[in-house]
Amino acid sequence: MSHYERRLQADLDAIHAEVAAIGGLVEHAVMRAVRCLLDGDPDEAAEVILDDLPINRRVRALDARCHAFVARHLPAAGPLRTVSSVLRINIALERIGDYATTIAREAVKLQAPVPDHIARHLRSMDERTRHMLRQAIQAWTDENPDLARGTMAMADGIDLSLDNGFQDLLAAGSGPDPVPLHDLFALLIVFNRLERVSDQAKNLCEETVFATTGQAKAPKVYRILFVDEHGDGFSQLARAMAIRAFPESGHYEAAGWDAAAIVDPVVRDFMEARGLDAEGIQPVGIQQLDLEGRPFHVIVDLAPEYCRRTVELPFRSVCLRWDLGPGPGPGDDPETVARKLEYATRELSGRITSLIERLRGPDAR
Repeated sequence: MSHYERRLQADLDAIHAEVAAIGGLVEHAVMRAVRCLLDGDPDEAAEVILDDLPINRRVRALDARCHAFVARHLPAAGPLRTVSSVLRINIALERIGDYATTIAREAVKLQAPVPDHIARHLRSMDERTRHMLRQAIQAWTDENPDLARGTMAMADGIDLSLDNGFQDLLAAGSGPDPVPLHDLFALLIVFNRLERVSDQAKNLCEETVFATTGQAKAPKVYRILFVDEHGDGFSQLARAMAIRAFPESGHYEAAGWDAAAIVDPVVRDFMEARGLDAEGIQPVGIQQLDLEGRPFHVIVDLAPEYCRRTVELPFRSVCLRWDLGPGPGPGDDPETVARKLEYATRELSGRITSLIERLRGPDAR
């Protein structure tokens, strides 16, 4: 190994070690913040807030070290990927420190002790979140992309914990001895920040995979649901058009606010005549879908005039209303059905393209 190679490797090792050190500091800060919240310890909360300042200075110093590394070595390939990843990891680590600070600030504002059942849930989520963070840092330190990929899978369970925590808070605010509204908001923020720690740990894992293998994060595949009155007309047409035009950009489903028994044969024949896949399509009621457990990124309402008071749409879904007029109905003759579908096809073509390009960019496929 040449002198240049030894110097480059020594500088890389120092950068790796500093990432691990800062990661340990922010993980410890999260633990202390949750502990002072549950123990009702305002003095410890103040220490957590102040200790974030040295963390921020180390993050800035590491950022400067990375820029100096680029200027000194003019790296390529693996070393360049590593340094560019560290610059993004730095942001994630600093934000985790900020989340710990927010938890500590909320701790000193609580008006009453945290109820036992909420405290148990917080401890569990804290332990799982910090375990994910520690494992993500270990994957980075060991340059282990397999461990990083396995760690990323833990995020879904923590998301579910957040949802369960939210339900617990709703119950705590409406019981016989309700938690003060001020405290409910504070605890909701705490749950949210813990979930965000897991998101940043996932980002760290993605950077580990990129730095060690060169594999960039895959483009996001969006879950999109088209809904009409009975799931047997415009929604099926829109789903088939989206699949044909942008098969790699989304996972598409169709449903009705109230499901019909079958798809009108005229609708099926219309789709097949235009080269759209109509094989095996079956109306599904939106009530049959797991909207919370497997949320859709976008729900497109193709029957906005239809009453849907019985369905609660999930908070994390974006809902769009595309009014194409009345869809095919049981009283329509075949010519009327075909005319409505022809009009919907023209309208949907541009709207679907516009939606997918907003989600994935002009190169969406």
